[in-house]
Amino acid sequence: MSEGKNTRPLRRTAAIVLAAGSGTRMHTATKKQFLELQGKPVLWFSLKLFDEAAINDIILVAGPEDLDYCRENIVGRYGFRKVRAVTAGGKERWNSVENGLRELARLGYGDGDIVLIHDGARPFADRQMVERIIRDAEEYGACTAAMPSKDTIKISDEDGFAAYTPDRKKCWIIQTPQAFAFSVITDAYRKVHENPSFQAGITDDAMIVEAMTEYKVRLTEGSYRNIKLTTPDDLPVAEMLGKERT
Repeated sequence: MSEGKNTRPLRRTAAIVLAAGSGTRMHTATKKQFLELQGKPVLWFSLKLFDEAAINDIILVAGPEDLDYCRENIVGRYGFRKVRAVTAGGKERWNSVENGLRELARLGYGDGDIVLIHDGARPFADRQMVERIIRDAEEYGACTAAMPSKDTIKISDEDGFAAYTPDRKKCWIIQTPQAFAFSVITDAYRKVHENPSFQAGITDDAMIVEAMTEYKVRLTEGSYRNIKLTTPDDLPVAEMLGKERT
């Protein structure tokens, strides 16, 4: 090999889009990620965003029973060029992310690469947010979209009474995308397997990095519009936001 020639591709950036949730709190026959919003499935908006952003590869993680539907009626129908794999999710959210990371490892992702992890039920992330997230992941190694809490937060005791009130100036609402150096997030997930007692309480990837590595997670500006569709009350809000964006 000639001197100075790269032995691997230049830094790549991937997005893992999570769409494996059952969405039981939405109380609809159709899973929330497949509900129609502005004439498109909710999941379409996240895939469209990353397909047009500065992203090299997309891994879509869906429920095992939805793999064919996603391949044919989402990826195939709408022609998303950057989706490299549609893979099955696991029992818990963190299992689904882990499956997505394995797919990226098969594509040769490693040191120096960046991975964004995003909830497929968040249709209102935007290009500028993605750019900020990638920039902070490159600089800090770990970051998450977040916004300052508008409300006072109370921490409860085990009996449902207010235990204390944290300083609202330090309270942030955490969103996705969350982004990490590939080596950071894969190392954190490796250590999760060595801590079974930690696995039950995992709600996002940032907390895995916080607990399992020495990296501090940068809070990157998200958007108050970047809502996650979780309950029926979110649907009319999403319709309004969709019309405004249109």
